[in-house]
Amino acid sequence: MTHPLVTQLRFARSEFVRCLETVPPEDALRRLLPMNCLSWIVGHLASQEHFLWVQMGQGRDIAPGLRELVGFGQPASTPRWEEMWKLWHAITRAADTYLDTLTPELMHTHLEWKGKPIREDIGTSLLRNIYHYWFHLGEAHAIRQMLGHTDLPQFVGDMGEIQHSLLPDSRTRSGR
Repeated sequence: MTHPLVTQLRFARSEFVRCLETVPPEDALRRLLPMNCLSWIVGHLASQEHFLWVQMGQGRDIAPGLRELVGFGQPASTPRWEEMWKLWHAITRAADTYLDTLTPELMHTHLEWKGKPIREDIGTSLLRNIYHYWFHLGEAHAIRQMLGHTDLPQFVGDMGEIQHSLLPDSRTRSGR
């Protein structure tokens, strides 16, 4: 069974895609200082998932150089929109291979980098990844508003598909 935090990450990803699916490629490269452009945001979130769930979780590197291009603390850049989405899709598919193995017990263990455990346990890293999506999702909405886009989603999308995996069954609570 998929861990509820993995389900939440997948929902955050789906909202991220929903926010950005109608962005014209030329607008995705526009920087409204001091913010980064939308293509950078896509690559940046892909970079975090790549580092956590592909590099540390699986010991694989499927996107060499991505962290140097759009990672935390790197200089601003305007990477190609199509390339960032292509990488994001490849990385999230690869990340899911690892994320599908997570159990409640594994949430309290630590990934390793360069032979040493990282500070946060897997559960905290997963929460940080989820919140990172929501942080940049808000930023992406603001950028789109400043660009004059009018086709923005107005509220968090349909949670009907995930609510059953996140909430206790109502029949259990009522004793039936």
